[in-house]
Amino acid sequence: MKAKVKKLALTLGTLALASSCAAGPTSSTQSQQSPIAIEVSNTPKAGTTIKIDGSSTVYPITQAIAKEYQADPKNKVQFAINISGTTGGFEKFCAGETDISNASRPILKDEMEVCKKNGVVYMEFPIAFDALTVAVNPQNNWAKDITIAELKKIWEPEAQGKITRWNQARASWPDRPMNLYGAGQKSGTFDYFTEATVGKTRASRNDYTASEDDEVLVNDIIKDPNALGYFGYSYYEKHQNKLTALAIDNGKGAVLPSRQTVEKVQYQPLARPLFIYVNFRDKQDKGLVNKFVEFYIDKAPTTASAVGYIPLPDESKRLNYVHLYQGKVGTVFGGKAEMNLTIGELLRKEGQF
Repeated sequence: MKAKVKKLALTLGTLALASSCAAGPTSSTQSQQSPIAIEVSNTPKAGTTIKIDGSSTVYPITQAIAKEYQADPKNKVQFAINISGTTGGFEKFCAGETDISNASRPILKDEMEVCKKNGVVYMEFPIAFDALTVAVNPQNNWAKDITIAELKKIWEPEAQGKITRWNQARASWPDRPMNLYGAGQKSGTFDYFTEATVGKTRASRNDYTASEDDEVLVNDIIKDPNALGYFGYSYYEKHQNKLTALAIDNGKGAVLPSRQTVEKVQYQPLARPLFIYVNFRDKQDKGLVNKFVEFYIDKAPTTASAVGYIPLPDESKRLNYVHLYQGKVGTVFGGKAEMNLTIGELLRKEGQF
């Protein structure tokens, strides 16, 4: 596989794809969350631990691939995989504390500067697309869809302490409490959602139940008939018999989140790419990490689909292989997230890396 990929890297060079795809708090009621980690069942050699942290949205993909990797007894490696949100993950990654950072948004300029200051050089790999999902409790029989303007009205900083009932967001909805659940401030989901709905990154009211762990948010919404919250699509699909997803209306009609609506560029602006960032280091464990990353790239499309995300096409896998073996470092996003990015546009960016 490695020889084949290296040969491909030489022929592709600066590949530019013409993809057939159409052209993405401190809370007063912060939820309690526990560290999440998986360990290898076999006995690893001393020092062979791959440390991964970051996004809870990307976590299910990384966790599943790591478990498959560790199932091979030849891979004598230990994994420590934790959730601290995309921002929290980049804090550790840029300090040189982790090998891989799960991210639900691209690395930002200030994080790039910290990495540079600390001598952390990184590789960026897109691994899937997500349909950021707005959900309610199934006992909610009045809300079927919601507009971007209504989401802004509910979540903007000025709404704090003021928009607290359902009929304040839409007059036809009942006069009953609206309890909000959303990503914590160290989450990339928080960054993306606020930019997409309010119009400014990290601009949000603070009087809501917040967590960097999507599973915590899902469980809270399942228990609360008055809930409205948002999280990654994988967590909705996993619990869809206990949740109701709202169709999102950006002015072109209400659209439910799904693989099909993301691929057809209908679910906007809440469709977004997901990433892993890999520490490109000249240390003894570089080969160990790269071997796992090669495995990750190979398994990402099928695993992403299996856990509820939208897999990227084969072109993305080939580009990721090329970038891995050519040692392509840095980011194609210039330190900012892009709204309404399509799969086709992502591939063209990566093709011109």
